[in-house]
Amino acid sequence: MPTVFLAWQDPARRRWHPIGRLTSAAGDLYTFVYTKGAEEARQLAGFQPLASFPELLTVYVSEQLFPLFANRLLPQSRPEYQEYLEWLSVPASEHDPVAILARSGGRKVTDSLEVFPCPERNADGKYHIHFLLHGLSHMPEVSVERASRLNHGEPLLVMRDFQNPRDPDALALRTAETIARDIYVIGYVPRYLRGDILKLIQLNATPRILVERVNPSPTPVQFRVLCEALMPWPKGFEPFSEPEYEPLVPEAAARASRIPLPPCVTT
Repeated sequence: MPTVFLAWQDPARRRWHPIGRLTSAAGDLYTFVYTKGAEEARQLAGFQPLASFPELLTVYVSEQLFPLFANRLLPQSRPEYQEYLEWLSVPASEHDPVAILARSGGRKVTDSLEVFPCPERNADGKYHIHFLLHGLSHMPEVSVERASRLNHGEPLLVMRDFQNPRDPDALALRTAETIARDIYVIGYVPRYLRGDILKLIQLNATPRILVERVNPSPTPVQFRVLCEALMPWPKGFEPFSEPEYEPLVPEAAARASRIPLPPCVTT
């Protein structure tokens, strides 16, 4: 069952909090539930329930995709829709809106919400996820130019950015050249992937991040570089295992209402 998370950004501290989880089941049944991250965001940053989902302890179910998410998809009637799918490397035959949201991030300039996917275990048993490169718009022109010359399958290396004044926990991505003068920092790993990547590194599971697609200008900068992360999946490891990703509604209550709340990853 495809799963995506909804994150909210604290307008004061600019910190992102995972606040909800959207799951689509067979038969086009959509389920939304708040996670413990919403309660943490309420305590730390004054988060209030969204107008579309006014109760924190309710399981929301619909046969149609909830408007809050549907409004984050480019309408199929738009002339650039097929090009939009190409930016995201989504097959033209793919019509699952949750799958498209997982690639696009669903960002809008009118609010502080973002959608991101739950990692999957691929056929080889590896951690697998696609993500759009973050932060390219803040990079110097030489980095933007180098990003435009990335090739499909080109590796990118992860490095800590301890001295980043805005975000000392940031994980930067750089090109993999071995000669120092040819190395370029081109952007950042999305915040939601940091925890998993660092845990995997501690488990001696080397992250492997590859360029999936480069979309040339005038493609909007947030869609310029699509990446793919492939990493070992050590025994006992689970992605997004922090409490903030757990549903606020107890599993027993969900079962009583006949609404399944699947784990982030099913094996």
